Order: sequence, then structure tokens, then C-alpha cells
Amino acid sequence: MQFGVFTVGDVTPDPTTGRTPTEAERIKAMVAIALKAEEVGLDVFATGEHHNPPFVPSSPTTMLGYIAARTERLILSTATTLITTNDPVKIAEDYAMLQHLADGRVDLIMGRGNTGPVYPWFGKDIRDGIDLAIENYALLHKLWREDVVDWEGKHRTPLQSFTSTPRPLDDVPPFVWHGSIRSPQIAEQAAYYGDGFFANHIFWPKEHFQRLIGFYRERYEHYGHGAAHQAIVGLGGQVFMRRNSQDAVREFRPYFDNAPVYGHGPSLEEFTEQTPLTVGSPQEVIDKTLTFREHFGDYQRQLFLMDHAGLPLKTVLEQLDMLGEIVPTLRREFAVGRPADVPDAPTHSSLLKAGVR
Repeated sequence: MQFGVFTVGDVTPDPTTGRTPTEAERIKAMVAIALKAEEVGLDVFATGEHHNPPFVPSSPTTMLGYIAARTERLILSTATTLITTNDPVKIAEDYAMLQHLADGRVDLIMGRGNTGPVYPWFGKDIRDGIDLAIENYALLHKLWREDVVDWEGKHRTPLQSFTSTPRPLDDVPPFVWHGSIRSPQIAEQAAYYGDGFFANHIFWPKEHFQRLIGFYRERYEHYGHGAAHQAIVGLGGQVFMRRNSQDAVREFRPYFDNAPVYGHGPSLEEFTEQTPLTVGSPQEVIDKTLTFREHFGDYQRQLFLMDHAGLPLKTVLEQLDMLGEIVPTLRREFAVGRPADVPDAPTHSSLLKAGVR
């Protein structure tokens, strides 16, 4: 399994001090988090893509290219690449370029995003969201696999004898996960192409994501890519740790209560009971994370959100140190009883070896 962290890049006041970081501070903090992730032995760093305050990661390839130059092993991913409002030609070229610079350490999570106003900013209509996701990805998939593309669709101008440049590294496109929190059409899309499916798994109870992942697995098998239990699944998660669970709850509570997404809603206790959020000791995080396999089957990637809601960088880096301490236990426990025919998470080298395009 792969373990890592993802960030949404929110610029949020620290509720304990009232101080709001500058955009520059927040951007550089995200870089520091990625470097720390590699230092403590994590596998993946993923950044969201947003084009509105209070978020700063509007250009994931710029950030990931910079991080690629400062790391050696870390897989660089997106927590969402907006397949709806980005032009698929630009995605094809930008991420192929990043792939070359990072020596293949690149993959993407495609998503529609959850910010409605972004659509008209890029000349799109939110009512076309699902259609855009399906059509744009069909073109992107083709651009990465055919040297000369003729194409015509509903939502952009046609292409005639078009070649995107650079071509994917080693003629192997970046692996794609399709991320969704609610849309079976996106799970169907992931299954159709034999791509990965990433369930955000943050804000909703497990039963909701069990239905989505179960549907994806069934359709993956239907399309002949392998048995349902061999489908490529990733999960999000959210943790805050201290050696003593009471200290963790006391320290995290003001951040939870004022978080930009779920603040001023359910209590911390209600939220931790109903969602994957774990606030407590390292052992409590281990115990709850290991239950994910019981709910969703064997899966390939686990990413944690750890740097939101105004948490200061010093605290986030401490959290990463603790995550680095427990990941070896998680790796070992997740490997116990894992069927031999459940694949590992795809990487550039594994796809190249398998001759996958």
C-alpha cells in the first residue's frame, strides 16, 4: 500500500491566535509538508486545485514541479485535477511535462471539484459538470495514447491531426484516479477505463462510500479489467494525534469548531463517531485506520488530510513525524491476509514493466 498526505491549501486563521498566514507563507508551508512527507517515509504528496479564496493551489504543476526538484522518491499527485474546467489538451501537456521532470513520479486524481462558481470563470456551465467530466477525460485519455488525434465533441472545438507535446515519459501516461464523493457516473468512468477510484472519505459516513466503492468494483469486473477485489481503490482520511488522546482532543477542538467546511456544525465527538476523522493517540489512529479494510476491502492508497483549518506549520510537521512512526505498523498490518492477486498501487515503473498504456 501507499501512504501519504493531501492538502487543500486553505488559508485559514488560526483560531487560537487569530493570525492568518499570508498566501506566500501558506504556499511555502505546503512545500515544507511535502519535503517532510518524504523525510518521514511516506509515499505520496497530493495537492488540491482551487481557483478561489481562501485556497491557494491554483497551479498544481508549478508546485509539484518545484517539489520534484527537491525530492527523490515521493510520488507527486493531485488531490483534484479539475477535469471539468481545465482544457484536456492543457492537462495532457502540463502533466506529461511534469512527468518528465519528475522522472515518472506523477499521477493524478481527476475530479469535478465542489466549488460551483468556478465553472463560469472558465467559460463552463455547472449543469454540464458530469458531461464535461466524461467528454474531457475521453479526450485526455486519447491524447496520451495516440500520437496523432482527430477528435470532435460537444464542449470544445474539434482537433485535426493534433499531437500533444511532450509525449508521456516512456510512452506511459500518468496513472489516473477518478475522485468522487457522490457521483456513480464517475465511479462508472473509472471502471470503464480500468483506472483507479479515489473516495474522499472525509465528510460522510462509511456507508455512503461503501456503496460507491462497491459499485466501482462491480463495474471494474464487468469491463474485464480483473476481479472486483482487484480494482484499484484509494481512500482519504483525517487524523490529529498526540501521545495522550485527551491532549489531542483538547488541542484540536478549536480548529475543528472553526474549520471552514464543517465548523459550527456537528460536535467533534459526533463527527469522529460518524466519519473517518480520528483525534487521539497514535494507537487509536492505527486501530481506526485498520477498520477501513473491513469496510472497503483491500485497497492500494491511503492519504491523510493534516494541514487544514488554520493548524500552524509547526504542529503539522509534528503530526507528520508521528504519522511516520505509525506507517510501518499500518503497512505490516494491512499486508496480513492480503490476497496475493490484489495488485499494488500502480507506479510509472510498474506500468512500464507491464507494458501498460
